[in-house]
Amino acid sequence: MAAVTAAMVKELRASTDAPMMDCKKVLVEADGDMAKATELLKARGIAKAAKKADRIAAEGLAGLVIADDFSKATVIEINSETDFVAQNEGFQQLVKDATQAVYDDQPADVAAFNASAFGATFQAEVIKIGEKIEMRRFATLNADATTSLNGYIHSNTRIAVLAIAKCDSEKTAEALRPFMKQVAMHASAMKPTTLSYKDLDAAYVASETVGRIEVIKKENIELGRLKKPLKNVPTYVSMSQLTEEVLAKAEADIKATLKEQGKPEKIWDKIVPGSLARFISDNSTLDKEQCLLDQNFVMDDKLTVAQAVEKAAKAVGGTAEITEFVRFEVGDGIEKKEEDFAAEVAAQMG
Repeated sequence: MAAVTAAMVKELRASTDAPMMDCKKVLVEADGDMAKATELLKARGIAKAAKKADRIAAEGLAGLVIADDFSKATVIEINSETDFVAQNEGFQQLVKDATQAVYDDQPADVAAFNASAFGATFQAEVIKIGEKIEMRRFATLNADATTSLNGYIHSNTRIAVLAIAKCDSEKTAEALRPFMKQVAMHASAMKPTTLSYKDLDAAYVASETVGRIEVIKKENIELGRLKKPLKNVPTYVSMSQLTEEVLAKAEADIKATLKEQGKPEKIWDKIVPGSLARFISDNSTLDKEQCLLDQNFVMDDKLTVAQAVEKAAKAVGGTAEITEFVRFEVGDGIEKKEEDFAAEVAAQMG
């Protein structure tokens, strides 16, 4: 039996891009025959998969599993290179099986998933499919008796959401589950990135303020040209900026305006709350865009999501507060590689 040297392994790896251990294994099997070892790698799809390592997997599917008793739920995202493969029945089954495996085994992270028994099965299926496929991320939420948990996966299977609320009682938690699915559906459509304005970084809020105000000013130029009502130009973009002093000044300004308009002081208390609420709304556009609890609830846009869950809990005689959500959208945050058709053909020919 021919000895397999480090130089031979290095040479085979350089010619195939296959992992080092796979190169050593096939060289041993091929008794040091480089050509035969290369054919073994190709036959097993290892070299083919390795050649795809620099490609970008930004398509794919999301997965969702919820316990029958709503005590636990898991969401995952698995990426593929093309939407065509994402529609393949084999890939769809792989996503279902992987979601169940994550739900059952609770790996700590993607590396732990890849190193698991199912991870080996996953890689074998990837080789069969013949395209770069990656487990990108997953999350599991657990609920106790007084926690209401539910989830939603969109019909396109590209968006999956979990939402959980802490309740005052087991009765409230159980009654609130259908509403929590509505919250998950809301998050699917409205794309919040964080739970509350309280989670936003101060530097980020400051950086967003100038740009967002300029956008509204530019919109007003166009609205003015079309002789349409102008938007109020805010000073701020988040509740995190609306200190007690800012709100006190806003209220004072509202009262000063009412006085200038000659409104009787005895009716101010009926006008000021609504005007102040409008001020807060105009000056918290960042929150409404990115923060789940501060967004207008799609099922009743007169309420924020936080107000809607409070109302839903009160209707069943309890209290509740959303404490966490997870939203996965396939490809979100992945920078896709753009190539024109000619370049793509040239790349294939090469």
